[in-house]
Amino acid sequence: MTRYLRPANNMPRIFLYRDPVDFRKQCNGLAAIVEQELEHNPFDGGLYAFTNRQLI
Repeated sequence: MTRYLRPANNMPRIFLYRDPVDFRKQCNGLAAIVEQELEHNPFDGGLYAFTNRQLI
């Protein structure tokens, strides 16, 4: 059984996409990443966090 740290059950699930993303894709491109690469429905109420590059 997988356990997640969530303070309350009514909070949305939060996902971090760790690969760098070109934010010029805007919301349609980011929704496509959620659907195609993460295999999630972007309209299910989850929150998705993206980064654009690795800081050195």
